[in-house]
Amino acid sequence: MATLWNKGTEADSRVEGFTVGNDRVLDLRLARYDVQGSLAHIRMLESIGLLSRDELDSLSAALKEIEGDIERGSFVLEDDVEDIHSQVELLLTRRLGEVGKKIHSGRSRNDQVLVDVKLFLRDELLRVRAEVKALFERLQELSERHKDILLPGYTHGQLAMPSSFGLWFGAYAEALVSDVFMLHGAYRAVNSNPLGSAAGYGNSFPLDREMTTRLLGFEAPDYNSVAAALGRGRAERCVASALGSVALTLNKFASDCCMYMSPNYGFISFPDSLTTGSSIMPHKKNPDVWEVMRARCNRILSVENEISMMCSNMPHGYHRDFQLLKEVLFPALESMHECLDMAVFMLGSIKVNESILSGNPMYDYMFTVEEVNARVLAGVPFRDAYRQVGEEVNAGKFSYSRGSAASLKASDLGHSHIGSIGMLCNARIAERMASAMDW
Repeated sequence: MATLWNKGTEADSRVEGFTVGNDRVLDLRLARYDVQGSLAHIRMLESIGLLSRDELDSLSAALKEIEGDIERGSFVLEDDVEDIHSQVELLLTRRLGEVGKKIHSGRSRNDQVLVDVKLFLRDELLRVRAEVKALFERLQELSERHKDILLPGYTHGQLAMPSSFGLWFGAYAEALVSDVFMLHGAYRAVNSNPLGSAAGYGNSFPLDREMTTRLLGFEAPDYNSVAAALGRGRAERCVASALGSVALTLNKFASDCCMYMSPNYGFISFPDSLTTGSSIMPHKKNPDVWEVMRARCNRILSVENEISMMCSNMPHGYHRDFQLLKEVLFPALESMHECLDMAVFMLGSIKVNESILSGNPMYDYMFTVEEVNARVLAGVPFRDAYRQVGEEVNAGKFSYSRGSAASLKASDLGHSHIGSIGMLCNARIAERMASAMDW
């Protein structure tokens, strides 16, 4: 097998199979970033005299040809090549001869992997950010459209107080603002340049690491070479934590949708084409999309812990354990993209029940606090008003003084403080999201 570390002897095939694992497949996702890192690295090598101008031009042209193959989907890892780094260097050597062998001067596969992964994660975080913004905008639009439709609120799974579809949709929109702040934190943790730290202890060549930092668009270098090596696992864990924040928001929303779709609630519905049926019960419309999304998000939530466990008992420096991080994080990223995209798609067809409160006296009790407050505003001390309404409920005589539940809208209840059903503050939340997106 072609490797960057070959010294004239070959590893046993069983050792190769066990240690390489699924890495070759996952490495294809890093291909374009390996080329980007190499393009910056050779420009720096030329600037310090380790490559001539002609050699730089030849290597740059060949790397851009490889980049074109990657973009067209024709780039492959050959069967006897260990990883993406070996494949790129092998292609350069075939095309350019001895010049191709010079590309690895001043770096190790360790910092090469680090820079590839960081460039990849940076782009992935930007992609997730855009997908979260699309979901945010869909939720805000639904919040505004249905802001006056009352929805029962629950605590402890019990009927509690009046809510509204505007408040419900808007709640998850605002939760996504915090998630974008988390994504930004992960982006900043990822956005530092390890290239030139080599195997974790620097290099005797006069490398210009500030130059490669500028060329690759990183915020700063990882100044300490050992700290750069410590970044392996840390960067992945930061990204997993941010993904977990988004996943938790989406998980809870999916759970709400599963519950609200149940005929026992009947608060929302979706077209038949977006639900599934039962093989035995003809009446069933199952929320399979939301159930699968809930399960996927639970798996994403576990990724941070899995990464932490994989990295928790190693001294500093590179260890082959890190290779398995890709097997954990890369599928989670892809699942996150799919869940966010599917959530936006499903919400494009959601239908809310505008007459939830009609004909069901059970929902009258969600106005008990409204009645207590109305009596307080009329001059009754709160504890007295609370006791009066409680006694009426126990006697089965409670009724809301402002009218029938079936005829009420959110705007009828007089809620006026920030964050209430009468003051959703969607415009202010949109401003916060715009601020959160500014990175």
